[in-house]
Parts: sequence; structure tokens; C-alpha cells
Amino acid sequence: MTATYKSAGVDVEAADKVKSRIADLAASTHGPEVLTALGGFGGLYQLAKYESPVLVSGTDNVGTKLKIAIAMESYQGLGEDVVNACVNDVITSGAKPLFFLDYIATGQVDSGLTEALITGVVKACRENGCALIGGETSELPGLFAPKEFDLSGFVVGVVEKEEILAPESVRQGDILIGVPSTGLHTNGYSLVRHVLNINNDPSPLFHYHESLGCTLGEALLEPHRAYFPLIEPIIPYVKSIAHITGGGLSDNVPRALPKNLCADIEMQTWIVPPIFEVLRDIGGIDSSEMYRVFNMGLGMVLICDEGSKDSICTLIPEATVVGSVVENVSGVRVVLR
Repeated sequence: MTATYKSAGVDVEAADKVKSRIADLAASTHGPEVLTALGGFGGLYQLAKYESPVLVSGTDNVGTKLKIAIAMESYQGLGEDVVNACVNDVITSGAKPLFFLDYIATGQVDSGLTEALITGVVKACRENGCALIGGETSELPGLFAPKEFDLSGFVVGVVEKEEILAPESVRQGDILIGVPSTGLHTNGYSLVRHVLNINNDPSPLFHYHESLGCTLGEALLEPHRAYFPLIEPIIPYVKSIAHITGGGLSDNVPRALPKNLCADIEMQTWIVPPIFEVLRDIGGIDSSEMYRVFNMGLGMVLICDEGSKDSICTLIPEATVVGSVVENVSGVRVVLR
């Protein structure tokens, strides 16, 4: 028998059919700024109407949340996850997301899986107003076990140089405003899988919880929230922004502060979503560890002066004041009380 790429595990024809469908989906996110259709060696995007533009880039993946999705055989939300994880990082600089590229790696091309992932990517790109201008679907037989895959992405945004949000503008007495999350987003899933022993027994994912109004698995797969539609109108009122990802409030809020200042956060000022209470109770996770790993219900923390507080809370009604910026006298960058 003559050796072929297909006999080695790579089905080029199947991959080409998937890419054709992806191109049609991606085209729905394109505006006049996109100068090339999907399928070339590089995506071209025309930058215009900026006086002193600064490009802001970000990259991320979905992490071990993929394991939950594989066990549940539910994939579309993962596309939203990867876009929003990336976009929410770059908007902390005050940037508008311009375009996104995805990367899907799998042992064998699965057209249904790929289309579900890209459908989610396209949905999030539309929500954030950015174009899907390229990507890569790699078939890597021998590198991934059956049904396993990886999903990552890359985003580029733009901001006028004089409008960049930066920690240096934050002052003692400034206000911390929290914007709710939709759950775990894309962080903490290794701990979840460990305490629930999901690798050996995925059955807890299919248990219905009254407090969640759905199964545990469905709650864990709630997509990473898109914050740009909320954040864009209030950027003129904000000095600095923290995206609350892995490491929770303790690790991420300091990234939006000067080193001589710290965040004084009152934990009773927002409602912690029930998914976190369920995980704490079932998994026996200590409260301090919960706050060190998860976002605990706050996906973004905005920092502004006292005079801008009401404008922000009016434009984002679900936002709430969660604390203030104080002098760093103890070396602890975030005080949770």
C-alpha cells in the first residue's frame, strides 16, 4: 500500500471542507477595514481615523475548562471563552478590539466540533465588534488522545496614545467598582476537577442543583463574559481596569495600581454567584483559597475618582462600589474584609 498523508492520520480533504465553512462564518464579522478573505497566508486590516494609535495585543487559551466541555460534549461556549478571555485583557488599556485569530489543534479533524467552536468565536467577535480575520486548524495525530483538542486565540486592539489607561494615574482615595462575572469564566478549573474527582468520575457534572437552576456541568460551562460592550461607554471616566482572571482579586487588582497603593475591598458589597458556594461546599475548599483562585463574582474592577463613580454606575447599572484605594503601609496589595 502506498503511504499517504491520510494513512498517517491527516485528512486534508476533510480539513479543506471545514475551512470552507469557517470562511463563511468569519466573513460575517468583517467590515470594510478587513482587506482579505480568510484563507490567505496573512490577514490584512486597514487602520484608519487614529492620530497616534497604539496597538494592544493579547493571547490566551481556554485551559482545562476544555476537560469539562469534553465530558459534557458541549463545545460552542468555548469559542466565546477564548475570544472574551483575550479581549477582556486588552480593553484594560482602554483599547478597542480590532481583530481576532483562533488556533485549534486536534488529533483528527472533527467538522462538528470545529464548526461549534468557530460559531462561538464568531458570536463573541460580533458582540465585541472585532473581526475574525484568520486562524489555524491543525490536525496532529499522535499528539492528542481521541476527542481531545486545544483552543487558543490572539487579539489586537488599538487606543490613542494619550488615552491609554494606566496604573500611574490612580491616587489614594479613588473608588473601586466591581462588574459582575457570569461564573468561573476560564479560571480555576484544575482545582474544580481535582476536588470533584471529575477525571475518574464525571457524574457530578450531570447532577442538577436547585440553587444553580441547572446541572453543575452547565453552570461550569457558562461562557466567559464579554465586557467590551459594557466598558466602552465608561472608558472616559476610568483611570485603570483590572480583569479578574487566575489568581482572583488578590493577584489581579494590584496590576491596576501603583506599587505604593493598595485596594481595600469590602466582600459584603456584592453577591457571590451560587456556583462558587456549590463548589466550596462540595469540594471542601477553604474560603481564602476560593478568593485566591476564583473571581468570586467580579469579572472586572474599575478604578475611578469619586466624581466619576455615579456616571459609571449609571451607565453600568449592575456595577457596584466594592472598595477604595488606600496607602500601602503593610506590603499587602489587596485587603479583603
